Amino acid sequence: MAFPNVTDIVATTIQNRSRKIADNVTKNNALLMRLNERGNVRPFGGGNVILEELSFAENANAGWYSGYDLLPVAAQDVISAAEYSIKQLACPVVISGLEQLQNAGREQMIDLLESRIAVAESTMANNVATGLYADGTGSGGKELTGLDAAVPLDPTTGTYGGINRATWTFWRSTITDVLTHTAATNPIRSTLNDSWSDLVRGSDRPDLIPMDSVMWENYITELQAQQRFTDPATGSLGFPTIKYMDADVVLDGGIGGACPAKTAFLLNTKYIRMRPHRDRDMVPLAPNRRYAINQDAEVQILAWAGNLTTSGAQFQGRIKDTRS
Repeated sequence: MAFPNVTDIVATTIQNRSRKIADNVTKNNALLMRLNERGNVRPFGGGNVILEELSFAENANAGWYSGYDLLPVAAQDVISAAEYSIKQLACPVVISGLEQLQNAGREQMIDLLESRIAVAESTMANNVATGLYADGTGSGGKELTGLDAAVPLDPTTGTYGGINRATWTFWRSTITDVLTHTAATNPIRSTLNDSWSDLVRGSDRPDLIPMDSVMWENYITELQAQQRFTDPATGSLGFPTIKYMDADVVLDGGIGGACPAKTAFLLNTKYIRMRPHRDRDMVPLAPNRRYAINQDAEVQILAWAGNLTTSGAQFQGRIKDTRS
């Protein structure tokens, strides 16, 4: 029996599944799901960095006038751009020579590949989910620039998206501690009220509030039964959800949960984007290349490149609970 061209089968199988893999990674996380619903999973095509345009100041030329008043038209530098590094993630799919002998048929090989790709898919999903909460310094600065950078514990210092928060106060997110609300009957609810009101601008307001297990459990305890509302659209996809105002409160704790301990994020996802490269979104790294040159194995690399970006850090909030 002639052996199938394993390199071609591995590459073709990954290519055929790449869109499904990318979709499954998105569905593994409530934040990515919301970004996808908003159309905020936006591929980019090139450049050394990912740029997000933003408005950081009002146009000083705007103003009231009367009759024949001269209208100011001087150039105004009101638009700048945040810059984000391109981060890369990869997971190998390996078939040994012995496994090729044991699965010496196209159908058998594809069955084996399906299981290997499923493992690679879940591994990539877990890495992305963890990276969403990272600060970009993990793995020697190679990890995603996630929420720990966008909405840090100290929003008054540090550089995010190439913008120095110590200099540009508009770029600061908010931070609120449950400890300052311990006198309230429901301290977490009171803290949410405090943080939420600081983040509202007209119709702009937080729409997604991921919590870790501890914050979630304490919040649930505070709620009366009639105050618990599950959103079927989110709940049907496997995420326990409660409504706060009109925002979805979701649990991102427990097994595999990556939200930092005793933490909740108040996110306005209108200003958050996932930016995969259009040519590197869960695809085989080099379809026609055999990687294991000096080993009896065929290897393909499932690869992704991009970053999590924000065009409005000032519309994002964080709650911490430093109570003992």
